Amino acid sequence: MTRTQKTVFILVAIVALIMGLTVNKVLSGKGQGDPTALIDAGIILLPQSRQLPPVSMTNQDGQPVVVNELKGKWSLLFFGYTFCPDICPTTLAQLRQIKSELPKDVVDKLQVILVSVDPHRDTPTQLKQYLGYFDPQFVGLTGANVDEVQKVSNAVSIPFIPADTSKPNYTVDHSGNLAVIGPDGTQRGFIRAPLNNQKLVAQLPGLLQRK
Repeated sequence: MTRTQKTVFILVAIVALIMGLTVNKVLSGKGQGDPTALIDAGIILLPQSRQLPPVSMTNQDGQPVVVNELKGKWSLLFFGYTFCPDICPTTLAQLRQIKSELPKDVVDKLQVILVSVDPHRDTPTQLKQYLGYFDPQFVGLTGANVDEVQKVSNAVSIPFIPADTSKPNYTVDHSGNLAVIGPDGTQRGFIRAPLNNQKLVAQLPGLLQRK
């Protein structure tokens, strides 16, 4: 092996080591849980947490909520709307079922939040009635306009396509992915759709033990 080949080999080995350490950090966070099992459950952790924008929204009780102040609990943000014909009711029903199968101490650390991508129709009253069909403890957030909602969705990399509200019975194209927000109010990762109830019930307790 020539000196040049040795140098290239060493550099490749160093790069591979750095990449391996980086991937391991991304997957394992603080070393808790099985990275493979997390990925298999659809849980993708970010290498660094992301700050949320200071957007003020209104919850289902008509109270103001500043998005970057969602602290104290782990939050699962789902971007949907109450007139959604398929993804939203299915996802909310799954989240209700997952929550019902988690230990109480884990449930106490978790909140499910529906962020409306249809503020034109989703008033606080509408959100409260709709979420009551699934779980009265689910939180609903609606914005003053669609631009405010897009600031939040873009910040957590779960974009949606604003609808033409002039059309009757319009629908909104949106993702079924969830944004995972830590108790410090920063985004820690994603949960990919479609949700796998059994695997999430197995992996969420370990994830929610993190700080």
